Amino acid sequence: MNDILGLIDDAALIADLRRVVAAADRTLHEMSVPIPRRAWTEASIVVLDAAAAAVCAGEYPRRPGVILVCTGPADLPEWQAAATVGAEHVLALPSEEVELLSIIAAAGEPSAGAGIVLAVVGGCGGAGASTFAAALAWAAGREDRRDTLLVDADPFGGGLDVLTGLEEHPGVRWSGLTVDGGRISARALRDAVPVWAPGVGILSTDRENIGRPTATAAGAVVEAVRAAGTTVVCDVGRNFDPVADAVLALSDFTVLIVPARIGAVLAATRIARILSTRGEPAGIVLRGPAPGGLRPADVADAVGLDVLTSMRPEPGLAEMLERGGLRLRGRSPLLGAAHDVLTAAGSGSSGPRWAA
Repeated sequence: MNDILGLIDDAALIADLRRVVAAADRTLHEMSVPIPRRAWTEASIVVLDAAAAAVCAGEYPRRPGVILVCTGPADLPEWQAAATVGAEHVLALPSEEVELLSIIAAAGEPSAGAGIVLAVVGGCGGAGASTFAAALAWAAGREDRRDTLLVDADPFGGGLDVLTGLEEHPGVRWSGLTVDGGRISARALRDAVPVWAPGVGILSTDRENIGRPTATAAGAVVEAVRAAGTTVVCDVGRNFDPVADAVLALSDFTVLIVPARIGAVLAATRIARILSTRGEPAGIVLRGPAPGGLRPADVADAVGLDVLTSMRPEPGLAEMLERGGLRLRGRSPLLGAAHDVLTAAGSGSSGPRWAA
């Protein structure tokens, strides 16, 4: 048994537990003590009341993931029962349902190890940050075979589902996402969002701009999905609103997209200063063409960040976006630059500054 074991006789308590387990998208196995030893040891979480705890304490070995629940504030008998059975938590239902939900949801995520969070910000207006964020997610998921979620964290953008041609596809957007108590199930989210390419899901804003993400929701999504071992690519707006702040605070690396023009470089310098004051590790993707002959080394010196890679224009990009959304092929300049960024982020370093 690899799910929730409920050892509760009280009708009200078991009803509360059923509701919480359903909200966490888990399976509840209800049993009465005594139970087979295997059921006790193999359940991911055991939820019991004081009466069941008194029986189990002398019959089964201590184990992690035991929770004692009661109908009101815990008194001395409940705390004594929890101590004898080795319960890690004592919770009153229904008043502490949110905490129980958080514990159950966290235990339900696969132990794939921590993923990585990459934020993409435009150094100036029209830099192409959303397009590059999509390319980065495509490269991580389709090319490098990493489980990937592309997150729309720019409430004033056009919507990543439009950019990727998924605007008519079913699936959850931000407006349809409910985050209870600051937590969310990464497994449930991956199953609910539209799929762009194998291994790549997209959580987008809505075209009507209804139901913008909150900072709490954005933080909960990024934390949960990263904890499940997923690569999270976030398209972050340049206005540094609370949603951007929440995402950048959780980001392992921020990619600044800078067109190779003097005005764009000057604008990017301001963004880089903000990132620097926050201690955010960041690097530049330099987007060509360079009509004035700006070199990567010049841009790195002006902005104060390493240039991870430079990128020539993507052939036919505007027509592609107008006719069905972004699709990338093996020799795509966007894909090549995306792979350079993934390599740098995976090494934990932005790499050497470009030579003059």
